[in-house]
Amino acid sequence: MEIRDAAQARNHPDYCQVLTQWLYQLADDELTLGHRDSEWLGLCPDIEGDVAFSSIAQDEVGHAVFYFERLHELGEPHPDLLAFARKSSERRNARLVEQENGDWAYSILRHFLYDVFDAVRLEAMRESSYLPLRHGVAKIQREEVYHLLHMKTWLIRMGRAGGEARQHLDEAAGRMWFQLGDLFSFGEREEALLQFGIVRLSAAECKRQWQEQVKAVFQQAELPWPGEIPPVERDGRLGQHDPALEQLLATLTEVYRLDPAARW
Repeated sequence: MEIRDAAQARNHPDYCQVLTQWLYQLADDELTLGHRDSEWLGLCPDIEGDVAFSSIAQDEVGHAVFYFERLHELGEPHPDLLAFARKSSERRNARLVEQENGDWAYSILRHFLYDVFDAVRLEAMRESSYLPLRHGVAKIQREEVYHLLHMKTWLIRMGRAGGEARQHLDEAAGRMWFQLGDLFSFGEREEALLQFGIVRLSAAECKRQWQEQVKAVFQQAELPWPGEIPPVERDGRLGQHDPALEQLLATLTEVYRLDPAARW
């Protein structure tokens, strides 16, 4: 069936299923990274870092709530259940965001790489055929500009500083490059996502734009380019995760599991 316009796409019997799978990726990325951000509270190198990471964590979790609410409107369980009651194999976040924070250089670089990707992905949804997503993306983009600016500033500062700061960044990039592959996976229904106009860019095009933007900042930071991203070994978009996610979920859901029936 040829899809000619947004109205026709929304009336297709597979539209809701494809959209739902996509929203899970968005929500799980944001919730997972938001939780990792919150773990820096009180541990950042300075008070400004504490304030910034606390604010960014709140934003990321708020974005996750937005996506979970859209899922609930489409017939999925209550947002609290989506956030706290699903097993790791049911999560659709990229493996990058579930990794432990490591040192400051790792967290800054990880966040920068994710934020560039998220900026490209959000732009790909700016004219989405799903109107609630289109409207929400406009607000999220305004907030994400500041996240990316913060991480970019730190990255350039540490890269140009040389010495130990530069060494930690180089080591972080060496570890992280093997965790990037599934960031650019759109799951099993990418063709339908594009056909229905839910997104306007393919995963390959998002990756190309991401690489172009990241390379430019690496040059500013005087960092060597780590090379091609290795092929995907496990795809978090398909529920294939690392042990780090189990540890994260154990902490994230600790209070919820005390009384799952409670209203918070």
